[in-house]
Amino acid sequence: MKLTVEDVSTRFIKHFGGEPGQLYAAPGRINLIGEHTDYNNGFVFPGAVEQGMIAEVRPNGTRKVDAYSIDLKDRVQFSLDDEQGPKTTWARYIFGVCREMMALGVPVEGFNTAFAGDVPLGAGMSSSAALESVYAFALNDLFGENKIERMDLAKVGQRTEHKYIGVNCGIMDQAISCLGKAGHLMRMDCRSGEIAYFPWNPEGYKLVLVNSCVKHELVGSPYNERRLSCEHVAEVIKNRHPEVESLRDANYEMLEEVKDGVSAEDYKRAHYVIGEVDRVLQVCDALEAGDYEAVGQKMYETHHGLSEEYEVSCEELDFLNNIAKEEGVTGSRIMGGGFGGCTINLIADELVDNFKKVVTEKFKAKYGKDPIIIDVVIGPGARKLS
Repeated sequence: MKLTVEDVSTRFIKHFGGEPGQLYAAPGRINLIGEHTDYNNGFVFPGAVEQGMIAEVRPNGTRKVDAYSIDLKDRVQFSLDDEQGPKTTWARYIFGVCREMMALGVPVEGFNTAFAGDVPLGAGMSSSAALESVYAFALNDLFGENKIERMDLAKVGQRTEHKYIGVNCGIMDQAISCLGKAGHLMRMDCRSGEIAYFPWNPEGYKLVLVNSCVKHELVGSPYNERRLSCEHVAEVIKNRHPEVESLRDANYEMLEEVKDGVSAEDYKRAHYVIGEVDRVLQVCDALEAGDYEAVGQKMYETHHGLSEEYEVSCEELDFLNNIAKEEGVTGSRIMGGGFGGCTINLIADELVDNFKKVVTEKFKAKYGKDPIIIDVVIGPGARKLS
């Protein structure tokens, strides 16, 4: 169900009374292509979505923040001057943003706030980045005397994850939540931070997410292991090619030169990443040419690489990808880190309704539950609501 401003405002007044506050919104995101490229200094290609977080904020004249999570029906108070902050995880996101904004010189004062979101949890659409971004934008608007640039607001969210939540995330999710544009995808160079916008007006096609509602429990640290594989291969290549700082700088020829000097597993991981860095650039070229069939082909290539080479897929996601192929879907792939979550699908308009019907029937027949299907509309980044 789509979240409305009225939902948030009604709860805000119920819990805090008095005058309404100011409303703000920030989106979740999809990533069309460019998976596991961020920590290899490559490119990502996300877009902001209509789903996200809405927060109502009203200064209260104190040094305390009184926050209410509408979705969790939970209320937490904390002091802006308490260096430890609250223990409740969702409140630590808000606390972290407050502290990081203060560290940038923003004279944050106490406030009352209520918030809610309609980003599906576990779908890889970055509800946490939307939460960080909506409060970074709000505090900048309400208290900032010298307005902070949007990319710096994104870094506030990233530092919040690192320092207050303990998640060593990249910058993509916060960047697109703060910098997204309606009707545009954003290519981001994860080494330089440079961004470029590409119009997303796929006449005759729609983007549809299929959420498997599966998240497999993982033994060990599979993300860290893959990152170490990539760094190791880059280091081996660098011994022969000093200009190579990361796999973003390498090519297949360089990888073949060192094939005998790395493990078969490390070779496969690196082979996927080198290909994926190139695929992002190829998709950008295809979009500029209006060639959505080429975009779809690259999506299928990414899924194959994530499944067979990077080995972050799972049975359910491969099953969804195979259905997409059988039903003539233009492009389909895992979206996100893997081991569960969603596939993102580029579908010709005339096939959308039948695909939704078939994928629901087949997934339920095999796994005993319905997938969640989400129509994707590319929307704006963090903003003040009138």
